[in-house]
Amino acid sequence: MHHTLEIENLHFSYPDGHVALKGVTLSIAPCEKVALIGPNGAGKSTLLLHLNGILHGRGEVKVCGLQLNGSKNGTLGKVRAAVGLVFQDPDDQLFSPTVFEDVAFGPLHMGKSEDETRQRVARALEAVNMGAYTDRVSHHLSMGEKKRIAIATVLSMDPEILVLDEPSAGLDPRARRGLIKLLRELPQTMLVSTHDLRLVQELFPRTVVMDQGLIVADGPTDAILNDAKLLEAHGLELV
Repeated sequence: MHHTLEIENLHFSYPDGHVALKGVTLSIAPCEKVALIGPNGAGKSTLLLHLNGILHGRGEVKVCGLQLNGSKNGTLGKVRAAVGLVFQDPDDQLFSPTVFEDVAFGPLHMGKSEDETRQRVARALEAVNMGAYTDRVSHHLSMGEKKRIAIATVLSMDPEILVLDEPSAGLDPRARRGLIKLLRELPQTMLVSTHDLRLVQELFPRTVVMDQGLIVADGPTDAILNDAKLLEAHGLELV
């Protein structure tokens, strides 16, 4: 079966010697929505940063059948277009004077024409219900609005897979509810790292648990969230 994402025996250590990944193997099928949970320091963010070549460890990472490796060959650009990585803090993603320019940055960088870029920006903002915000200044928006715009900045590149790091962090209940509705409606394959186990319960049929650089459990969300022993062993709590 062709998987959207295939990771095989991935190892990674930071320059200070901290071992963050200790042989991670994971496959995600097209259109699958998968949650990634685990305590702080489990290696979740480190894993996500491998999916578009920001970090590069030992092992194999394939996105949409494309082998991702450290060389700056044609693959890296294609993989970065296929993986929409949304950081926890939207201010890491939003740096242009207006919302339009933030969302247009990716398509223009990919060499798309001005006309196609405008169409992509309009589609991406519509998808996150922010169509009226094109001329707004990103930094004047609320946290929930910024998160939506950050998602739009990657949707404008038509990614195959959305990778989100703590999407509900810092959101008030209404913005969080809106985010859950948005993620439910988006058609892309998704891998979402989160501490929000209620979000996991509502949105993701499959959950992967990481701890100390390893995948310690991978299965149906219901089974994992109902396994109190497993959750407790890995510092997780369904509040």
